[in-house]
Amino acid sequence: MTNEVLKERPESLVDKGFAGKLSPRRLSVAPMLDWTDRHFRYFSRLLTRHTWLYTEMVTTGALLHGDVERHLRFDEAEHPLALQLGGSEPDELARCARLAESWGYDEVNLNVGCPSERVQKGAFGACLMAEPALVADCVKAMRDAVSIDVTVKHRIGIDQIDSYDFLRDFVETVAAAGCRTFIVHARNAILKGLSPKENRDIPPLKYDYVYRLKRERPDLEILINGGIRTLDEIDAHLAQVDGVMVGREAYHNPYIMAHWDARYYGDPSPAPTRAEVVEQLLPYVKAKLAEGHKVRNIARHVLGLFQGVPGARQWRRMLSDARCLENADERLFLAALEGIRA
Repeated sequence: MTNEVLKERPESLVDKGFAGKLSPRRLSVAPMLDWTDRHFRYFSRLLTRHTWLYTEMVTTGALLHGDVERHLRFDEAEHPLALQLGGSEPDELARCARLAESWGYDEVNLNVGCPSERVQKGAFGACLMAEPALVADCVKAMRDAVSIDVTVKHRIGIDQIDSYDFLRDFVETVAAAGCRTFIVHARNAILKGLSPKENRDIPPLKYDYVYRLKRERPDLEILINGGIRTLDEIDAHLAQVDGVMVGREAYHNPYIMAHWDARYYGDPSPAPTRAEVVEQLLPYVKAKLAEGHKVRNIARHVLGLFQGVPGARQWRRMLSDARCLENADERLFLAALEGIRA
């Protein structure tokens, strides 16, 4: 779907077609390592006010033994915002959940979906699906420690275990510990033999498993994730489940988010133009440069803003060229924007 088509379809679906109650998490952007940092999240907020945002996964060890401020600091504009944690020790997760609450996060999410070998060596991520009782203990420990929502993001199965019964039993066990919100990536996680990138593409999507889960557990909030790219696909999923989490499409084609507020939250505010987004980003860039951040660390997140628009190649070139980025300040974004307008 092109950006031009998106502009023509801002009508709201708030009053029709949803599977359950109107969840504040009806639209969310997936936690993505190296991508959904504070710069990308602030940029996202210039496109959508209401979409639920997630941090990159932060391990319990990084918080308990590292620089807490570096990992947890965020701009108030990023709300609503969830912290995704990676870990498998209930006490450590509870301590980290308390940190999240004290820093002002709106939700703590447990990663039970990452298939990377590095994460497996830490005994967390998707391999935890084989230990639903442990996941339940982790959830209970966090719920006992904080008043904010505790949620779980997971796959439908692991390796060759791909029956619906496995997914249902996992959710039943964790729900019994008090978890009410499950974000389901509708693919198996292959723990050996596939890279994390391959795990996002090769295992087949089984959306029907997630739909069935919602039908059988209408009391739970069920969000769906995996391979979702267009408004039509979002609409179709929201007729079956409570929310849709979009990942790579939101990052590579971020302007798709510009009409989510009107369409899915009933917000009457007009969608910003791409040029307006760039202009609104400039004060943030200037402030971050004053704090010692580099232009390249912000610019890399906005390369896809003009996807499908004449001049997009020039925009990407200027914001990714090492010579342009060296010693650059916020004026680089304006120069790249002029290339679009030319």
